[in-house]
Amino acid sequence: MKYLKRTIDKQLKTYLDVFGAILIEGPKWCGKTTTAEQISKSVIKLQDPDMREEYLTAADVKPSLLLEGETPRLIDEWQDVPVIWDAVRTAVDKRSLPGQFILTGSNTIDRTKILHSGTGRIARLRMLPMSLWETQESNGKISLLELFDEPARDIDGILSEMSVEDLIYASCRGGWPASLNAVSRKSALLVARDYVNTVCSDDISRVDDNQRDSRLVSRILWSYARNVSTIAKKTSLLADITASGNLSCSQDTFDDYLNALAKLFVIHDIEGWCPAIRSKTVIRSSPKRCLIDPSIAVAALGLTPKILQEQLKTFGFIFEQLCIRDLKSYAAEKNGSLSYYRDRYGLEADGVLHLDDGRYALLEFKLGAREIEDGASHLLKLASLVKEYNKTEKQVPLREPDLLMVITGGKMAYTRPDGVKIIPLGCLKP
Repeated sequence: MKYLKRTIDKQLKTYLDVFGAILIEGPKWCGKTTTAEQISKSVIKLQDPDMREEYLTAADVKPSLLLEGETPRLIDEWQDVPVIWDAVRTAVDKRSLPGQFILTGSNTIDRTKILHSGTGRIARLRMLPMSLWETQESNGKISLLELFDEPARDIDGILSEMSVEDLIYASCRGGWPASLNAVSRKSALLVARDYVNTVCSDDISRVDDNQRDSRLVSRILWSYARNVSTIAKKTSLLADITASGNLSCSQDTFDDYLNALAKLFVIHDIEGWCPAIRSKTVIRSSPKRCLIDPSIAVAALGLTPKILQEQLKTFGFIFEQLCIRDLKSYAAEKNGSLSYYRDRYGLEADGVLHLDDGRYALLEFKLGAREIEDGASHLLKLASLVKEYNKTEKQVPLREPDLLMVITGGKMAYTRPDGVKIIPLGCLKP
């Protein structure tokens, strides 16, 4: 299959011009190795069954032997041999050249197994499952980053080719490259289901060599999926998990399982944004429950495209996950991060997209046209609060939002008279 360009491609090339080594992290099956292979000149795959024992022996005797080869040299699944990290760091110091190594891994490493953080030698890049633009389902007629540069850009009348049914299918299939090779749309849905099953039965115990109950993992993912895009507390999730009476789980065990799922990059919560416009006791700061890809929620709940077409309210929560995944991908070049805003007065912004230069956008994710007015009013009220705060706070004013956007599942993009931009998700690109 032809390689489909990824949003991380440009970042990877830029980083290799500066740093001696790059670590690409992210969930398994998201395409880390394939992407790295496009630019690497030599490859060593530590999970190759034919060579694994020889690699492990070399790592015990002289780890630097595994680093010999044309550069950039790709070391795939490096975390299987943690000593590689310090070997790479040492080699980078000795060679004093950029672009020497690319490391890829599907889970975070126990930091006690490495001697040095790698700061200044090994840069980190986070890779996500494929966005709609990467799978070529979004037409990419509106650039997110160009909007930040030119907020007044005319977007009126730009159309998305994606229907709600298309968005539902894309959410169920997920951004897994393997699903794009499937012979049919129905078979493509199996990839996400198998991903969840593998996490529950195998990966959850392999991540740190601690045996865990696959049934409990499955139940935790089910509860997470039921509460996705909400700020459900841990106590609520735990009560959800043990409600049937078939499983018991202590708070410590629950925390351990969540940490393991985070190490596998399955769980990807976003934090609350707490600007000074309200009292800290007023602003909600609990994390919003998120998964790395909307298909995980779909698979964990046993849903199908047909069911979601009949349950659009449920799909609204999953659509938000689709938006979050894609926006994180599109803003990655500017080291973008996502938070959310919510206070006890009911004022909210589903997302706050921050760029590394201080610019930010207030976001609402609304599947249908009927919800747009409510979403726009929330954004305008929040922007107004920032302005009011700045009138009284002269010494440390807050930056006013650079963009107000409602991301929709609709067809047409336009800018409202009040400046709020209405943009179909199926039109966006980096």
